Amino acid sequence: MTGKHIVVIGAGYAGLSAAAGIGRGPNQVTLIAPEQRFAHRVRQHEIAVGRRISRPEVSHVLRGRKVTHLATRVVELDLAGRKVVTEDGKRIAYDTLVYALGSRVAWSDVPGAAEHAYSAENAEELHRRITGAPTPGTIAVVGGGATGIELATELAEAHPDWQVRLVASGPVGGWLSQRGRAHVLSVLGRLGVRVDEAHQVTAVTAAGLETAAGPVPADVVVWAGSLEPHPLAAESGLAVTDRGQAVVDDRLRSVSHPDVYVAGDAASVDLPGVGHLRMACATAQPQGRYLGKLLTGRTDKPFAFRYLTQCLSLGRGEALVQLIHGDDSMKPRVVTGAAGRLVKSVIVNVLPLSLR
Repeated sequence: MTGKHIVVIGAGYAGLSAAAGIGRGPNQVTLIAPEQRFAHRVRQHEIAVGRRISRPEVSHVLRGRKVTHLATRVVELDLAGRKVVTEDGKRIAYDTLVYALGSRVAWSDVPGAAEHAYSAENAEELHRRITGAPTPGTIAVVGGGATGIELATELAEAHPDWQVRLVASGPVGGWLSQRGRAHVLSVLGRLGVRVDEAHQVTAVTAAGLETAAGPVPADVVVWAGSLEPHPLAAESGLAVTDRGQAVVDDRLRSVSHPDVYVAGDAASVDLPGVGHLRMACATAQPQGRYLGKLLTGRTDKPFAFRYLTQCLSLGRGEALVQLIHGDDSMKPRVVTGAAGRLVKSVIVNVLPLSLR
């Protein structure tokens, strides 16, 4: 591939890892993403309570690599002409495209959600809203998954004068082992978080939530539901699943456009013995690192991956490290307390360093 122009779009866990890896090779590489700093998405719950986190500059991650960073946004893909179109009207040609635009919050067509709720992506704005309130009130966090749990515990610990309610359509932490879920519920209880399970949200209003189980009054609503892939892949004509993820082969190459590789939350990846990979930094970053090797000739093997652990922050003093099998199924054992917190801290602090 010597002498080719490789364009990478997206600077999340997958895109930045891919760009840094490909930049070690002989080709011209252009990374297109509006961010000047790495977002480090899995720490948004900390930003929501005003904590300062390590967010390295994109230029620092790419130092010593042959990568040009264009700080703009891609708004269109011309797959037939092998060009990407940026928001400032530039048309940038490529020989190979790495599509890593990732995912965004899914409002799930719930009326009023996008208008009245804050998502984790608006963590700084959420922090200003809470700290700027004249008096404490009620915060309703919607979603019983990892993001909802981390937000609820962090907010409850940082703002003890506020009532935090965790509202979920199913069991909070229901995918965890019995011990894991029990620990999560114990910490939520200790922090004073009210857990409302079997509360399917039907609407969000200025007064709070409407749910199938009745209204939940709230001064602030935080939306921590599921994620959806960026729609540009489907809009541009890449072959996608019903969910909108690009369909790829065993080397993360688009099945419809062989000059396009897809990594991270944007890709629908199924592996023998593992199954369908979930959207997570734990799966995105390895895909980006793999493409960095594949597109520089350092490997020609299919992409391989196995899960190791799942980690949840539960405030500053607690955490859950759930041990899992390689196919993402739960083992009974968990690590909690100071030991769990240490493991989680090491993982999130090492992540930016491993992007290269």
